Amino acid sequence: MATPSHTAGADATTAPEAGNGRVLLITGASSGIGAATARAAVAAGWRVALAARRRDKLDALVAELGADRALAVAVDVTDLDDQTRMAETVVAHFGAIDAVFANAGTGGGPGGFAAAPVDGWRRMVDVNILGCAYTLRACLPAIKDRRGHVLITGSVAGRRTIAGSFYAATKWAVSAIGYGLREEVRGTGVRVTLIEPGVVDTAFFDDPKPDGLRPEDVARSVLYALSQPATVDVHEVMVLPTPPRDA
Repeated sequence: MATPSHTAGADATTAPEAGNGRVLLITGASSGIGAATARAAVAAGWRVALAARRRDKLDALVAELGADRALAVAVDVTDLDDQTRMAETVVAHFGAIDAVFANAGTGGGPGGFAAAPVDGWRRMVDVNILGCAYTLRACLPAIKDRRGHVLITGSVAGRRTIAGSFYAATKWAVSAIGYGLREEVRGTGVRVTLIEPGVVDTAFFDDPKPDGLRPEDVARSVLYALSQPATVDVHEVMVLPTPPRDA
């Protein structure tokens, strides 16, 4: 579902069909949804800052996209100081951050609340919740300067009850972060979009998900939100795989 509403925005009132050299910072950019979004954004005219732990994967993606359009920044999203350095590096290199996609996330082991490894719970809190919040803290000054756009990877798991899922609990928290941030920045011209995919066929899962979404499907949702005119604030995009046809 996409629920647009009107908000105070930047000067442009027509849809920016291309990025026109604007700068998009993506966390969790080395693979999956993040890498697919980087490719789609560059194709649409954006410059991209790619942030993740794996510098080798980031460098390979920069080589693919072009060093004039992409910048690699190794970062630990669970470290606020490291994320602050990330934002400062991007502004120093590109001159601005027009949009940030807080996309980094991780899952945990099976077993529910009765038996799942608790170290996985702590890791999910650190990455999925605090990592997202740290991205906002690090990037909001630059985003406010540009009357920019914050996008956050939530999940359909943050909208539905899933038995014994601590991951879902963290994504419910991410949904709350998105809603709370939207109220915090009301009147500043900053827009906030929650991207809420269903199952996506990525390395996030141990087994292939042939009936799931592809990372490119989610990337199109991100670019849809980014391409709207400044008078349109897309609050949420929930995108699910079409159920397989009955035999």
